[in-house]
Amino acid sequence: MNFGLIIIGDEILSGKRQDKHLAKTIELLSARGLPLAYADYVGDDPQRITATLARAFASGDVVFSCGGIGATPDDHTRQCAARALGRELALHPQAETLIRERMQDFAREKGVAYEPNRSDNLHRLNMGTFPVGAQIIPNPFNKIPGFYCGSVYFVPGFPVMAHPMMEWVLDTHYHHLFVQDAWVEQSVIVFGAMEASLTPLMEDIERDHAVKVFSLPSVDHAQYGHHIELGVKGAPVAVIPAYAALLQGLGQAHAKLGPEMVRK
Repeated sequence: MNFGLIIIGDEILSGKRQDKHLAKTIELLSARGLPLAYADYVGDDPQRITATLARAFASGDVVFSCGGIGATPDDHTRQCAARALGRELALHPQAETLIRERMQDFAREKGVAYEPNRSDNLHRLNMGTFPVGAQIIPNPFNKIPGFYCGSVYFVPGFPVMAHPMMEWVLDTHYHHLFVQDAWVEQSVIVFGAMEASLTPLMEDIERDHAVKVFSLPSVDHAQYGHHIELGVKGAPVAVIPAYAALLQGLGQAHAKLGPEMVRK
């Protein structure tokens, strides 16, 4: 099962706001032994959003879509999801109940009367219009739900809302995929080496072991200066002998080694 991420909003692409969803999604998945396969960034362009969502629906992947599910003119995600699925939008009964509860809570907080038929309150119900057949994702922050169709899950752009909602999705729908201690990385800092000279060793490791080899060069690191972080990643049972073979190969090449690291 692949996991994907779609992040929607001009404010991210323009730099007005810094994206916080990618790092958090990786964190949420990694804590459950799951990798993120890909991430797409899309501006507030309905045609592009529709095309991106159509690919997500067709993929069969588990995809989180963050942003654009509000009810202002620059929020297009709900409409684009319906268009990508060839469905109509309709007010979800449970979403309506939750949104009305939120409006009542807000009125009590402000010490004013709740007016259900006031124009702005009626407009807020648009946040509960989802593609026909959608199901809701509970929002513990303010009750206004997200929704999902198949394995594509739509949450707000606000991290304080989106991230608990994504956790709910994972723990409710994909607990059976969780794997503890499924993935580990072991690496070492190699000083003064060139990637080209290390490539044969990297190829040998990948040929002989069921792991992935990675090489992360740096030319201006504050602590290590010019160096390469060279390592292997995969299942622990495969990483242990592969990393031992990597260190042996580096020793035979008389490489100057620095600190070693383990990430799980």
